Amino acid sequence: MMILNTLLLVAAPALSPASTPPPQGVMALKVGRAETVSDGSVLHAVILIEDGKITMVGEDLPIERGIPVIDLGPDSVVIPGLVNAYSRQGMDSRGGSGSEPGNRASSELYPAYEDYSELLDAGITTLGLYPAGNGIPGRAVAVRTKGDTREEMILKDDAYLKVILQASGSSKKMIRDGFEKADKWIEKEQKEREKWEKDKEKADKKKKDDDKDKDAKDAGPGPYVAPDKDPEAEAFLALRAKELRALISIDTAAEYLHLVDAIGKEEFDWDLRIPIQRESNVFYVAEMVGKRGCRVVMDPVLSLHPNTMRQRNLPNEFAKAGAKLVLTPRSDSTSDNVDWLTDVGGLVTAGLPPKVALRAMTLEPAEVLGLGDRLGSISAGKDANLVFFDRDPFEPGVRPVAVMLEGQIVSGEVN
Repeated sequence: MMILNTLLLVAAPALSPASTPPPQGVMALKVGRAETVSDGSVLHAVILIEDGKITMVGEDLPIERGIPVIDLGPDSVVIPGLVNAYSRQGMDSRGGSGSEPGNRASSELYPAYEDYSELLDAGITTLGLYPAGNGIPGRAVAVRTKGDTREEMILKDDAYLKVILQASGSSKKMIRDGFEKADKWIEKEQKEREKWEKDKEKADKKKKDDDKDKDAKDAGPGPYVAPDKDPEAEAFLALRAKELRALISIDTAAEYLHLVDAIGKEEFDWDLRIPIQRESNVFYVAEMVGKRGCRVVMDPVLSLHPNTMRQRNLPNEFAKAGAKLVLTPRSDSTSDNVDWLTDVGGLVTAGLPPKVALRAMTLEPAEVLGLGDRLGSISAGKDANLVFFDRDPFEPGVRPVAVMLEGQIVSGEVN
């Protein structure tokens, strides 16, 4: 990708008529403040974009003559596209309550769902759509909120394995059984490989003893083929190999303790989903969760200390304890998706640091989906998914002025 040499002339304010023209698909954005998430705030920011990717971000960067410039003015603010990692928008199936880790939410994706455009207008450029059901209902898919076909919308299939854990023996057994099936497949595979190696050794010896016998030369077990995996074994093997991560839902402090017990010594990547109830006791395990450093997916609402009227800002408590906070809309309705920034602004007013709040709507949910290298911050090499405002995005009632998806303005207007 042509970046520095063709985009910037640090010393020269203009090009001579004989200079090489800028590459196609290049533009520059000038904004009053860029909230990059990964590198803090940049005032008087210039964002250079080529072929839908961000190539450079900096303060008052000089721009080569001939590159189209969009100047949004000194009061403008730009943030990364919002990422809702936990949604059922556009899906209507019902799930069961058993272990179905082979199910994929991508099979339900309906690109013609009309409310996707409203989400895009609200600055939500990416969704993590999960399969319905309890137990282990299957695998989520990460999608753009714009596209005419499934192929156009899907960013990553198998974004995470959804698990709902309850404080019961049967729920814990479901997790343990999955890893046991993985162990049984490994044992079966080892036995079949050993048998194949012995058969091959016999065939090789026969060839050596009688290399004139054409039939002996052609005899043998053929190339090794591993036994098929059933969906449950395959999913839990993928977890162990860290090719798949889990998003595990709990409601109470006790369920977290049951989860830790169910996992035991197994090592795999997992994040927590903790829906916030009106009264919740999950604050009891905030320090434990913080020490693990996992991500915690929460709603932007305040709760009450059990049996009192004292408010608790649980998202802020978990963030202070060291957990990586991920925020979702307060419900999966379209209206709550549209009001997501306003609701998070309420948590900011109640003490959640704005930078933590913004990261919880962008980079951290992108990491949950396994797309942190592509989405969630205004950084070189990432998709140019940007949301523009004319004031602070956490102010009450603020709506985006425009939304950019992979370098294209898809909502609103900019001059």
